[in-house]
Amino acid sequence: MTFRLIALDIDGTIKLPGRPVSDRTARALERVRGLGAVVTIATGRSFLSAVDATAGLRLDSPIASFQGAQLADPRTGRVLWHRPLSEDMTLRALGSLNGWDGDVMAFVGNDVYVDTVTEWAAYYGERQGVTVHEVGPLEAVAKMRPTRLVVVGEEDPIERVESDLIGRFGDSLHITRSLPQFCEILHPSGGKHRALAVLCGRLGISTGDTLAFGNGYNDVHMLRWAGLGVAVEGAAAPAAEAADIVCASVEDEGPARVLEDLASEGLIG
Repeated sequence: MTFRLIALDIDGTIKLPGRPVSDRTARALERVRGLGAVVTIATGRSFLSAVDATAGLRLDSPIASFQGAQLADPRTGRVLWHRPLSEDMTLRALGSLNGWDGDVMAFVGNDVYVDTVTEWAAYYGERQGVTVHEVGPLEAVAKMRPTRLVVVGEEDPIERVESDLIGRFGDSLHITRSLPQFCEILHPSGGKHRALAVLCGRLGISTGDTLAFGNGYNDVHMLRWAGLGVAVEGAAAPAAEAADIVCASVEDEGPARVLEDLASEGLIG
């Protein structure tokens, strides 16, 4: 058995905030691509943000963005697979958030829609390089079929929101936390693991031949799904528990070390 598809989360897995992907990680990824492996990204970032964050890697395979609700070509931007929320899903999800006094964002394309542009929302748009639209009641975006809804707040309340939404909707929506303060609501066919399964199906790669790296709550399903799931040191506890192994942190070049070792053992490609 060799690993034919390698999927990597970005933030906290192969790069730190405000820093580029390290040269060692870039070299390790170039090496495994040279051995014939498909290298992809599976991230909660929007597509454009993901492309910008990994520009130095010269990726040429479809990447999973928006928490796995979309597969698109990083070179051309062409969307190959997309699972937005339906109008009904959007309305039901928003209805369940009545009384929430924090920010809620709806992502349509590469833009963000909010009921009111708060100071936090304006800062988010500036930091992420996305346009933030104020639309009044957010139900107005339901007909636009947003790719995802993101509920923003402090860690403890967001954990309760996540638990409540999972209890309320079960498998009829995909609910996850990308950060401790972000709860994300997606189509039930969304999720990094589902986008990667679609990609593997198109490429003729079995699940057992996949290798995935992650560190967050939103990586749990992907780490369980992969043939070998690798959590980085310092990962959220559920991610570390879901992984097959835990490697050194991104600061200590953990993912690069794993890739180098597997390549040297002839287990890549």
